[in-house]
Amino acid sequence: MQISISSFARHVRRALALTLAFLGLVLVMTMSLPVEAMAGQVTVTGDNATDYQAYQVFNADVVTPQGQKDAVASNISWANDAAQAAVESASGQSFSTAQEAADWLTQNLSDGNDVDYALAKALVVEGQKDSIKPVALTAGKASELSDGYWLIVSDDSKLGESQAGTAPVFLLVGSGTQSVAPKSAVPTVQKHVQENSTGQWQKAADATVGDDVLWRLEATVPAGLQGYGTYKVWFEDTLSAGLDSSEVSSSARVYVKAGIGSDWVYSTGEKDTAGWQDVTSQCVITPDGQSFEVRSPDLVALLGADVLARQGAQVCVIYNAPLNQRCNHGAAQGNPNTVHLEYPKSPLHGDERSKTPDDKATAYTWDVLLTKRSTLGDAVLSGAVLDVVDPQGRHLRQDGSWGSGASTVTTDERGRVSLSGVDSGTYLVSEAKAPEGYERFDGTRQLVLTVSGLDVAQVASARPTIQVSAQSPLRADSVEQSTSLVQASVLNTPETPGQPGTPTTPTSTSGSSPKMGDNARLALALVPAVLGAVLVVVAVRARRRED
Repeated sequence: MQISISSFARHVRRALALTLAFLGLVLVMTMSLPVEAMAGQVTVTGDNATDYQAYQVFNADVVTPQGQKDAVASNISWANDAAQAAVESASGQSFSTAQEAADWLTQNLSDGNDVDYALAKALVVEGQKDSIKPVALTAGKASELSDGYWLIVSDDSKLGESQAGTAPVFLLVGSGTQSVAPKSAVPTVQKHVQENSTGQWQKAADATVGDDVLWRLEATVPAGLQGYGTYKVWFEDTLSAGLDSSEVSSSARVYVKAGIGSDWVYSTGEKDTAGWQDVTSQCVITPDGQSFEVRSPDLVALLGADVLARQGAQVCVIYNAPLNQRCNHGAAQGNPNTVHLEYPKSPLHGDERSKTPDDKATAYTWDVLLTKRSTLGDAVLSGAVLDVVDPQGRHLRQDGSWGSGASTVTTDERGRVSLSGVDSGTYLVSEAKAPEGYERFDGTRQLVLTVSGLDVAQVASARPTIQVSAQSPLRADSVEQSTSLVQASVLNTPETPGQPGTPTTPTSTSGSSPKMGDNARLALALVPAVLGAVLVVVAVRARRRED
């Protein structure tokens, strides 16, 4: 079939017309759809807060000119009336256009300055009255924000333990991706107890019941703290039932030092040492039974906002809380002392508090059972008079207490002397009087209690164990693992036979032996034996005669 040139041309013109008509229809339909603003991807990084909020201040057209690094905004307009009110409140002036306001903010906003925080408070705190609806952001997850200027802060209502509000970030968002890492400063707290034998501050220590036990609370406020008009910390301390809280208020001392990383190595009474200031008079200490609170002075007023922001600070509380008669003995539980720190939640909500996790330290005490025994059969001996001296030079009294004056103790009917609730260390034992019929040992002997496992990073990993060693005639017997009870013996040798009153066998409260000197009874007991022997001799001789 042949097609003429004129006919082919008509077909082409018709197809072109249909195509143009279709394109026109598509254009009309596209123009009738709503226009969506350009958007960019924003990711919040950092490990402090989890939830954030983004508040839009300005709408804008944002492009990055070819060959340039920074984006440029044009056609700036207010995001809403509340945003305009917030900017004018923060700046203290009115603006004829949104562009004028944006230019002013560009010149006056900087990382963490007063204008930055004033704008954030106007948007986040005061702006809520005007129903500004923020966009929720989650740390580590990219979120889409429309082109324009945005303010990003932590969602303070969702802050948890060991989290704090962040410094505000003012951000220009356009097409493409970017990330921001809002700054924050979260304080920490640690608790230690002083080991009296070394003076070292540890997570665990041991002591004698009733002796001073010094505890240390130390808060560290890191550098980078911004936006707070005032900044205080509150120590919330709880003592277990085995610790005496009666001396806390009178003994507590509070010290402050600019900067972080300094170890406190002094006991109470030290002032202005190595940069530490005694600020006890500026603090409030509130006891409540077995708990108490210590409120620090305002660190901004004390050290200055710039120093606090650049160096951070440490706050140290030292107080005395001895072990009491209700304390746990042995390694199974110990006597824990717990603290957490409360601190301003956020620079935007400084009247609310966040808190740290609990931190602990623990005090232990031990029991020793000293038994007087004979070297013959380990029979227990009552009535021995002993002088027992503890590592601090105090003498054991009969009631179980310790005193600086000379005193002795007497073994009971089971031969025992109890050392209850005592510290580890070297105990000196001498004998003032031996039981009747036994030789007294001369001089003093050492009974040594050694504890390991106290110097640990955390109380949870503390597994203290106690060992005992002794100088003869003292003897280390055992340590009961379940109770940590230490058992030891003091051995006595019977006097030399032949001396007046010397027994041939040991006297013991757990058994008996024949009494000496009862001649009549002894003679009667020998008569049958003598007669029997005589009859045997007579019988033997009679038989010989018969043979």
